[in-house]
Amino acid sequence: MKLSEMQLTDFVQTLSSDAPAPGGGSASALIGAMGAGLAAMVACLTQGRKKYAEFAEFAAEVETEGKALQDKLLDVMDRDTEAFNAVSAAFAMPKDTEEQKAERSAAIQAGLKACTNTPLECMKLCSEAIALSHKFLESGFNQSSASDLGVAFLSLKTAMQGAWLNVLINLSSIKDAAFAEACRARGQALLERSLPLADAGYEKILQMIQE
Repeated sequence: MKLSEMQLTDFVQTLSSDAPAPGGGSASALIGAMGAGLAAMVACLTQGRKKYAEFAEFAAEVETEGKALQDKLLDVMDRDTEAFNAVSAAFAMPKDTEEQKAERSAAIQAGLKACTNTPLECMKLCSEAIALSHKFLESGFNQSSASDLGVAFLSLKTAMQGAWLNVLINLSSIKDAAFAEACRARGQALLERSLPLADAGYEKILQMIQE
């Protein structure tokens, strides 16, 4: 069964068990999906309100894009655990002969690259959701849901940083230096672009609520 199809209590219990997966990578993707979902929720609550009629058209776009990002992040959540399981299977391959050792090593390295690509994809999707949420914040929204949009920013930031940790821990075991360098540069660029936006969004929401 896919993680995204599990009951919430079952997922959390599996997460807290001695099973090595799902772990931090899948949890980060889920947190990101929740952040995107919250942005979509605020967009839903902005539409159909006379007070916010001027923002309704963009809110509809935010709803559509937010839900699409949520679905993509849930897919990443499943694929992150699948990638980890593939690496585990590679480590279990026989290594009695030199040929077997070479095949095992190649499978491990391929699996580690897949385990790096999924959290990088999570970061990219969260970056897109942060940018979308920030544009929504600047354009106008139902301020009765300000706290929900604030939690969206916090969730997406957490998801990005959690995914980054998973990128780094896999890069430490990857022998392909060019691949590792490219992934590190891509991840750092995403962080530099998106974390300040998430922080600014949260601070603006905080100020709005306290006024």
